Amino acid sequence: SYIVAQRPKPNRLDSTIALFSNTAPSNWSKVVSEAEKIVGYPTSFMSLRCLLSDELSNVAMHVRKLVGTKHPLLNTARGFVYDSRNNLQMRGLVILLLSKAAGPSSQSAPDLQPQDMVSGIYPSQRNLAEIAELIHTAFLVHRGVVNLKEWSNDGQLKDMQFGNKMAVLSGDFLLANACTGLAQLNNTKVVELISSAIGDLVQGVYYESSPNLQDSNPGDIIDVDVWEEQTFLSHGALLAKSCQAAMELAKHKPESQRLAYTYGKHLSLGHQLHADLQPFVAGGGGAPAAFSLNSCPAVLHRQIVGQDKWQQQLEEAKAFKDQLDYSMLWAAIKSERGVSSAVDLCRYHGNKALEAIQAFPPSEARSALENITGAVTKF
Repeated sequence: SYIVAQRPKPNRLDSTIALFSNTAPSNWSKVVSEAEKIVGYPTSFMSLRCLLSDELSNVAMHVRKLVGTKHPLLNTARGFVYDSRNNLQMRGLVILLLSKAAGPSSQSAPDLQPQDMVSGIYPSQRNLAEIAELIHTAFLVHRGVVNLKEWSNDGQLKDMQFGNKMAVLSGDFLLANACTGLAQLNNTKVVELISSAIGDLVQGVYYESSPNLQDSNPGDIIDVDVWEEQTFLSHGALLAKSCQAAMELAKHKPESQRLAYTYGKHLSLGHQLHADLQPFVAGGGGAPAAFSLNSCPAVLHRQIVGQDKWQQQLEEAKAFKDQLDYSMLWAAIKSERGVSSAVDLCRYHGNKALEAIQAFPPSEARSALENITGAVTKF
């Protein structure tokens, strides 16, 4: 659903891989670096036990055969190796910081001994952070499956078929490892929480894969409430429920679990709003940038101007071409209050996340979480 005026359409994985990016690189790197020192080690190495296994190494050898093709699985793989703008392990880092901010368990239990904590975090909580990253990575890889109906050339079609097989197999492998680790936590409630998050992700991906605005009536689109619901499913449920699960593993009270869930939910929504706003607020000399008509600024714009004016803008964008002139729509959305309303909504979610985290005792970990929230809601 991402459109670029007078440019090639970007890969649909770009916005997914760009989680917790789009902030000033130097400032963001500083925030992450300081946060990683607090939890004891760089979270970019959390999944190495799985990623360096013999089974995945064999898959990687087959993926190399895709070099030279246009299969999006390659872009996903490159993003895992290095991307100076992004930090793919941010879910795990947030979970670890929240675990440390909440402190040791208030209840005595054989598996919750203070001497077992490393940098103020229980081993089970570290395992949970790794599990959350594996689940996220598995879904990123699965989203690399392409629609074969769009490829008519026999040679390219075979490349896409092979790439799809690799995407499914490698994604399934990561997800299976995550589920095995989840079972080894020996906590029924945590299993229930993370399993429901996986279900939410599947439902969210289904919504994202539904016919987009180019294939349906652009006037019959979601309102901002439905946008928030769908965004939570595909981008927020895993983090929110993992944060809650981290509190459950340490036997914290229900109120602490609720606050952790609230923080993860609003941080995720705030970040997605930040990402949706980038085409409209990032510096680019006024040229139209890649944007989605399903993004929050576009949804808010349609609600503000009303159905009649929106239809009129669509007709004007079609006036001289068979397809929509998205540069005209980009200009219309930017000129109205949809962008400013989305900025306000982003800051609202940032403030709700801050309210939740500030209920925890003051600490370095809490300050790091506050800095992360500030970074993803800063323009």
